[in-house]
Amino acid sequence: MKNVLVLGGTGFVGAHVCEKLVRAGWHITVPTRRWVNARPVLHLPTVRVVEMDVHDEAALAQALAGHTAVVNLIAILHGTQAAFERVHVDLPQKLGRACQAAGVRQLVHVSALGANAENTQSSPSMYLRSKGQGEVVLTMAATGQPGFDLTLLRPSVIFGADDKFLNLFAKLQKVFPVMPLAGADTRFQPVWVQDVAAAVVRSLQGGLSPSPRVIELCGPDVFTLKELVQLSAQLAGVRMGRGRPVLPLPPWLGRVQARLLELAPGDPLMSRDNLASMQIDNVASGQLLGLASLGITPSALTAIAQGYLAPQK
Repeated sequence: MKNVLVLGGTGFVGAHVCEKLVRAGWHITVPTRRWVNARPVLHLPTVRVVEMDVHDEAALAQALAGHTAVVNLIAILHGTQAAFERVHVDLPQKLGRACQAAGVRQLVHVSALGANAENTQSSPSMYLRSKGQGEVVLTMAATGQPGFDLTLLRPSVIFGADDKFLNLFAKLQKVFPVMPLAGADTRFQPVWVQDVAAAVVRSLQGGLSPSPRVIELCGPDVFTLKELVQLSAQLAGVRMGRGRPVLPLPPWLGRVQARLLELAPGDPLMSRDNLASMQIDNVASGQLLGLASLGITPSALTAIAQGYLAPQK
C-alpha cells in the first residue's frame, strides 16, 4: 500500500496535492494543529487527518511510522528571522531525522524559486535564505542515508482559483482608485497550482534522475509584477477591463510602503522582506530540470485565470 504523510496538506497547494494523490491511489495522512483547518480535504476518501504539532520531533517520527513517503509543503511568507528559521530550516532538519528514525525513504520538499543552496547568504531576503538553508539540511540528511530519495521542487509564484495573488490584485483594484506598486519591474513566471500538485505526484512515482534532484516549476510565460496587476484587472473586468492606473514606486518609497503595511493588523499585503525577495527576478534559471522532466506541459496563466477572475454573470 502506498502511504504518504503530507505536511501542509490543508493549505492552498496542499488540498490540490491531496486530491491528485487520492486519484493516483495513495493513502494520505494529513497532520493539522486544529481539526477545523482540515475542511478542504475531509471529503477525500483515502485521507486521514490527525491533530498534532509537526514541530514536535517525537510526534513527527511517530506519525511517519508505516508510511513510504512524505511531502513537505509547510512555509510562511512573513515573519521574523527566528520564525523563518523555525519553519524553513528547523522543521526540515527534524523531518530528515524523523524519516531516518521511521525508515521512510522518500521525501518531496517544496522550496521556492530563487532559493540558493550553494550560497544561501547571497539571497537578498530572510525568506529566500531560509529556503536555501532548508534545502541544505535536507540534502545533508539524504546523503547520510543511502537509498534515500529526495526531490526539491522550486515553484515560482503559484496561481489558481483560490490564490491570494491574482485574486488579491483584482480585489484591491475594485476598491482603490490607483495602485502604487513596489517592485513593479520584477519578473515572474507564474505556475498553475494543478501543475505543482502534478509535479509532487510525479516525483513520488519515481523513475527520475539521481537523488537529490532540484526541479524548477515555472509556467510558460514571463510577466512583470506591473503586467500581472494590470492583467488581473483586465480579466476581472475592473473598470470595463481597463483596471486602475499602476504607479511604480522607487525603491525607497517601496520600503516605506512595505513598512506601513507591516503595521496593519493581520498578515501584511507586502513586507520589507517580500520586497527584498523581489530584488531578483522570479524566473527559471535554465540550468536545472523543469516541469518537462516530469512529463508535464506547463499551463498558460491567462486562459486559466480568466476562468476564475471573470465577473459572474
